[in-house]
Amino acid sequence: MQIVAETQATEGGWTWAQTAALIVPCIALFGAFLTYALNQRAVRKERRAKTFAEALTAVEEYLEMPYRIRRRPKSSSAVRQQLTDEVSGLLARMAFHQAWLQIEASAVAGPYATFVATARAEAGAQMSLAWQQPPITTDNGMNLGTPYPRDRSNAARGACIEAMRDQL
Repeated sequence: MQIVAETQATEGGWTWAQTAALIVPCIALFGAFLTYALNQRAVRKERRAKTFAEALTAVEEYLEMPYRIRRRPKSSSAVRQQLTDEVSGLLARMAFHQAWLQIEASAVAGPYATFVATARAEAGAQMSLAWQQPPITTDNGMNLGTPYPRDRSNAARGACIEAMRDQL
């Protein structure tokens, strides 16, 4: 009698083995999807962090140009051309990153634009003064002593970095 009842339960009903056979693949599929989603999120975050770092680097290189100009070797048209080409390249990179951030992270675009504008104002004036100075010809002269002021650029960079952190 007991054997007949078990046979009828398996023929007409749902067993735990069938339930397990259905649930286990679903759990495995969900786990695979969750792992994939988390990995993709990490990749996006890493890509965005790298984009932010490259954007900041372009502005920092621009802020260093007054020093490069001041420490230029004896002036020649080739040296002047190389330095002005570098400045032009940096301006183009900053414009690229500004546009990229408007597309990729619009909340960061404003603070980055402020940082770029502030750096251009500060470093631009400093570059003009550096061009008016004679080239440095001694090793001792390479230490300029007093750094160019960057207070406004540093404050704008801090605000930009804060906005970037919020986006990460």
